[in-house]
Amino acid sequence: MKHIASAFVVLVAGTIAAHSQDCPAAPDHSDGVAGIISQIQQAETERAAQVLSGKLWEFWTDAPDSKAQVALDRGMTRRSQSDLLGAIEDFNSLIDYCPSYAEGYNQRAFAYFLGRDYQAALPDLDRAIELSPNHVAAISGRALTLLGLGRIDEAREALEQALELNPWLSERHLMDPGGPLAPQGQDI
Repeated sequence: MKHIASAFVVLVAGTIAAHSQDCPAAPDHSDGVAGIISQIQQAETERAAQVLSGKLWEFWTDAPDSKAQVALDRGMTRRSQSDLLGAIEDFNSLIDYCPSYAEGYNQRAFAYFLGRDYQAALPDLDRAIELSPNHVAAISGRALTLLGLGRIDEAREALEQALELNPWLSERHLMDPGGPLAPQGQDI
């Protein structure tokens, strides 16, 4: 039985490796992302920060190749049309093909979040952040997901981390006095 289990693990690992070898590495936009985040932190208005945030999405949604880009774009279109199951299918395909591409996980998490499946969204957000530590949208999405799960202290901590990167996030108002993530002692 041990040999069968070992053979199965080797077969599955080989299959995963074969699929991920087909996908090239995602473009390295880490310097560009860091530069935009620096500009956002220095922005004087919310509008200026929003324009810069749009540039972050250009980096994050730059898939490793055309096959991955098609899956990402199709999934995002389906999600925007409220076809969450179809979107999740596309993001599953993208993740199977490119398991090291952060945006696949982030987008699937967003689809789960919209469907209020916070338990499914959280591991995807964690993986997206692991792959792209300055992914402000994934970090703020993690805060909202934790809030949805009622894990207030963790949600506050995640939102604080996101606000360190982008102090202009619209979610910042959740930390205002009386807000659901107001620092302790300011929540009433």
